[in-house]
Order: sequence, then structure tokens, then C-alpha cells
Amino acid sequence: MTKYLVFGHKNPDTDTIASAIAMSYFLEKQGEEAEPVALGEVNDETAFALNYFNVSAPRVVTTVANEVSNVALVDHNESVQSVEDLSEVTVDFVVDHHRISGFETAQPLYYRAEPIGCTATILFKMFVEHSYDIPKAIAGLMLSAIISDTLLFKSPTTTNQDENAAIELSKIADVNLEVYGMDLLKSGTDLSSKSETELLNSDAKNFDMDGKKVRIGQVNVVDFEDILARKSALLDQMATEFMAAGDLELSVLIITDILESNSIGLVVGNDFAAVEKAFKVPVVEQQLELPGVVSRKKQVVPQLTESYTV
Repeated sequence: MTKYLVFGHKNPDTDTIASAIAMSYFLEKQGEEAEPVALGEVNDETAFALNYFNVSAPRVVTTVANEVSNVALVDHNESVQSVEDLSEVTVDFVVDHHRISGFETAQPLYYRAEPIGCTATILFKMFVEHSYDIPKAIAGLMLSAIISDTLLFKSPTTTNQDENAAIELSKIADVNLEVYGMDLLKSGTDLSSKSETELLNSDAKNFDMDGKKVRIGQVNVVDFEDILARKSALLDQMATEFMAAGDLELSVLIITDILESNSIGLVVGNDFAAVEKAFKVPVVEQQLELPGVVSRKKQVVPQLTESYTV
């Protein structure tokens, strides 16, 4: 029997971890052997969800070809966001809710991508379609993923499917959706103990934009005061990491106030004009205001991509 390693993107978020666990269980229900793994340590929000539902974090791997020949991807498809030796294994499954960029295989595969708020919502639909019961703990993690990715339904990426899935999953998990949701979101906003490096890399992804490599990180806060007090140190660390990477065109940190649904951005790189063109606001002292912006997937990546390609 083929064993699958199931994983999401580097710098994993709650959807990445929850979806890897849920997809592994789904594959096992179909008679496959599967193990969820992670391409990095879990963040505080994800740890809160794992602890709440008494689930162990998946082990962290840096390579997969030394263990298996076949893998399943969740919550990503771009190789720049994936494991380093992805080209050395066969991708048999992809479940994702992001853009499809630079993805190809030599053989057919199961590929399911939908323009909705969360990968876990797609997985919920898959469980329903196959009449598979969802264990309480896995339902709780899937619910956590939806809450996280949609910012408790405030993100413009949210669909009715996400909300309906969350309601059903909250019943299985036996939690109050609103109360648990706010507790989960707030668990990831205490940044006082985090170093600048940890803040920059806790939820960061690399994107290829017309041949330009752009790094976009995001952190959630309950107000901007504390994080802006660290602006100089954050920019210094961003510059250090930018220079060390060598092939980056731009590095952006999106700081999102989850209560007010607004963001600010910090920018380091070679092309501030692309940022100003994308968001139609000036970059002042390496900072820009992003009122109403909460979603990297829908309100940041497409706009920056277009600024490089048009």
C-alpha cells in the first residue's frame, strides 16, 4: 500500500495544519495510509486549537522524498511555498482555495480547488459527499481553520459555504461558534513575546509575480500601537532577511487589526512603485495604510500581481 505524507505550505497557519490532519483522515477512510506532517512549527493560534481539542501537532519535515514517493497537498499548490524536494515525488492529491500558479504534473491526479474562504470548507464538503463522519476533534480543528481564514466571517473571502460549514462543524465539535471564535483569534494576537524574526515568518508566503519573487507575511493584532512601536526593528529585520534571500524583489508585512478590519503594511525591497500602483496609496517611511484590507489572498496578492504584469 502506498503511504501518503499530507502537508500544506511553509510557515503553516491553522488551515494548513487542520486541513493536513483532516485530509489524512479522509484518505484513511478511503483505504489509504496517510500521515499529516508540517513544513514548520505551528503558530500560537494553531497551538491553541490543537490544545483545545487535545490533538498533537504533526511532526515537522524538511524533505519528503526520503520517506515516500507519493504526497497530498493541502492549502497550497505553488512549488515556491512547498517542500524543497517536491519535484522528486508524485503529487496525487491537491485540495486548495488559492490561485493556481506554475503547477503541473506528468500524470492525472485528484485536484480540487474552489474560490471559497478556507481549504477546510472544501474538505467538509468532501466528507459530506462521501457520507463520512467527522470525529469531534477533527471537526474542531476544521472549524478553527474556517474561523482563522475568514476572520470569523469578516474577510471578503468568506462565502455562505464557509459559514454553513462552520455552523455544522461547531455542532460536531460542541462549541459556541462566536465565543470560541473570538478566543481563537485573540490567541494569536499576543505578540509581546515574539522576536522580529518570529513575527515576520509566522505566516509568510513567497509568490512568483511575473518572474518577480515577492514575500508577503501577515500578523493579526487587536490594535496597531504595540506593533508600530517595533516598526524600526521589524524593518531592520526585514531588510536583513531581504538581503540574505538574494532573489527577492519585494518583502511586505501586512499587519491586520482583527477588531477594526483594517491593515497597515511595512515594505522593504526594490520596487515601492509596484506597491503604490497596486494599492493606490503612497508608501511613506516604508509604511502604507490599507483601510478595509484583511485578506492577503483576495486583497493583496491579486493587486500586487496585477501591478507587475500590467
